[in-house]
Amino acid sequence: MSKRLTVALVGNPNTGKSSVFNDLTGLNQKVGNYPGITVEKKEGICRLERGVKAHILDLPGTYSLNASSLDESVVIELLLNKNDKDFPDVAVVISDVENLKRNLLLFTQIKDLNIPSILVINMSDVMKRKGISIDAAILEKHLGTKVIMYSSREKKGVSELKTVITNYQKLETNQCLDIVNIDSEYFESLKKTFPDQSIYKLWLVITQDVNFGNLDREIVKDSSTFQTKSISYLKRLQQKETIKRYQFINNILKESYVHDPEIASDFGSRLDKILIHKFWGYAIFFLILLTIFQAIFDWSSYPMDAIDSTFSKLSSLIKGTLPEGVFTNLLSEGIIPGIGGIVIFIPQIAFLFLFISILEETGYMSRVVFLMDRVMRKYGLSGKSIVPLISGTACAIPAIMATRNIENWKERLITILVTPFTTCSARLPVYLILISLVIPNERFLGVNAQGLTLMGLYLLGFFAAIFSAKILNKILKIRSKTFFVVEMPNYKFPLLRNVFFTVFEKTKSFVFEAGKIIMAISILLWGLASVGIGDQFNNAEEIITVENYNSIEEFENNLSSHKLEHSLLGAVGKSIEPLISPLGYDWKIGIAIVTSFAAREVFVGTLATIYSVQGDQEDTIKERMANEVREDGQPLFGLASGISLMIFYAFAMQCMSTLAIVKKETNSWKWPILQLIIMTLIAYFSALLVYQIIS
Repeated sequence: MSKRLTVALVGNPNTGKSSVFNDLTGLNQKVGNYPGITVEKKEGICRLERGVKAHILDLPGTYSLNASSLDESVVIELLLNKNDKDFPDVAVVISDVENLKRNLLLFTQIKDLNIPSILVINMSDVMKRKGISIDAAILEKHLGTKVIMYSSREKKGVSELKTVITNYQKLETNQCLDIVNIDSEYFESLKKTFPDQSIYKLWLVITQDVNFGNLDREIVKDSSTFQTKSISYLKRLQQKETIKRYQFINNILKESYVHDPEIASDFGSRLDKILIHKFWGYAIFFLILLTIFQAIFDWSSYPMDAIDSTFSKLSSLIKGTLPEGVFTNLLSEGIIPGIGGIVIFIPQIAFLFLFISILEETGYMSRVVFLMDRVMRKYGLSGKSIVPLISGTACAIPAIMATRNIENWKERLITILVTPFTTCSARLPVYLILISLVIPNERFLGVNAQGLTLMGLYLLGFFAAIFSAKILNKILKIRSKTFFVVEMPNYKFPLLRNVFFTVFEKTKSFVFEAGKIIMAISILLWGLASVGIGDQFNNAEEIITVENYNSIEEFENNLSSHKLEHSLLGAVGKSIEPLISPLGYDWKIGIAIVTSFAAREVFVGTLATIYSVQGDQEDTIKERMANEVREDGQPLFGLASGISLMIFYAFAMQCMSTLAIVKKETNSWKWPILQLIIMTLIAYFSALLVYQIIS
């Protein structure tokens, strides 16, 4: 063939498009966003017969070519634009055995665009159990295409599909419906006005909502025929088209499709009575979440500790092996810790998407969305927002990535913007030190006051997210349809292959996309901490001499602390001291706040360096912090400053990794920058108010 073959996978949601895509592409796939928008774009490479290479494009799920969402608009724009580099040579329409009638509506529309189309009937392995029989030969005859009975679980139909794709030029492109028959006067006048245009393509362009995408409507702007027709009239024509198509489909299915519902198992409906019950549904969901996040904390801690230890040892090895110099320091203190800061998130991301993928594959996630939508809708969120909000307690990064399941852009954006308010695990070391420092280890109404404070901080973050969502819902002027439609797919055992591909792609996406930004900021912070101006920094070894200390470790820690104070990063801390002193902090805490933007847990390591503590010994850090006094002799860390700092961390943007992933998920720097500014202002003024009131 003269060029690479482009294949578009199209279908309704929950028809198993991802399974077919994974079967064709394996690991030769990548996930990104369509240019300028946040709709996910999945594409991969498949090797066919006779050495043909196919570019497989998994288009967003759509019920028809009458756009009602941004996802559906993306599909229509591609199928109407032959000049698009991804315009398909052949369309593979995925349907499933239980919803064939509804799925065929989309198939007939795509075929009427004169695109060679293949019908894949997925999940054919459940036909006998569901009491379904299909005569594929009759379907092929009436639809004018090849029909492939497919089962990803049994690996049935994959080779046949590849063969048909290779020979796509033999497929018929005759239309299923003559659109003129819907309203002969209207469509005949369009034909006369635009004699060189496909009438059905023209009809689709006319009927698309102007808010969806950038369709070229130049071909219709001068049409007096179109301008005299009202929107309601065009809607009625769309309804007539749908009715005509279903009449065509029903006539075909009468001959080719038999369904005996008495044979089908009623297991799903019985299970639904429990899983979406007004009480037991919430209880079961809570137990599942508890299990998931307990597993995430427990299971991920081992690989995360191993990764942390490995990169720490590698950094020490590099520093001890290579000759001293800027390059060695950059490698051991900037690049390697930067890579470690990326890789250490992989276990949490992988485990979270492992569980989410399993819940989606089994069909349970749709039940959760249905269950939670009524509650979340009051705050401008979707039922699907509950998963990112709760998973944010582990880490905001995979939580924000999990918002991809929310189709409504406004609801997804609000969820992305408020998720960082939930308390992530990286804040825990910060809270533990501050709570033990300023909250007495006593009991209040039989409950430990320190534990009660910690729980209060978690609740504060969650309620801040909910309250912020309600405000954003009112002020964001984003036109987005808010009706709620969710399909309850059949329960099924998860395909391990699909679960693996999902986890692999999500994890790879984070490492290679957000990782670039994380690495850049890590090196920048290292640079600021490694460079200073003036004798105090340049002559640090002469000022801090080894003879004044009892051990090499104590000397090195004090030397590092002195150099940090007089580095550019230290200068940043000193420069912001007038700004943070009303909150009860000094320049040292200012440095810790700046460095902890790399990751919240860096706060502890920074304090360890500032207070010349070997390792991250929290008790020693606490003692050093407790001994810090102001110029007037008052303790630096009293109840007021300690709670003020906790409040600051409760509301401030979590870390640069979160900022990077927000940029990736929104496809713009606008939202993460606004998010950073607004959350910082909320954190600052909340901490200021608390400090001034308590002190």
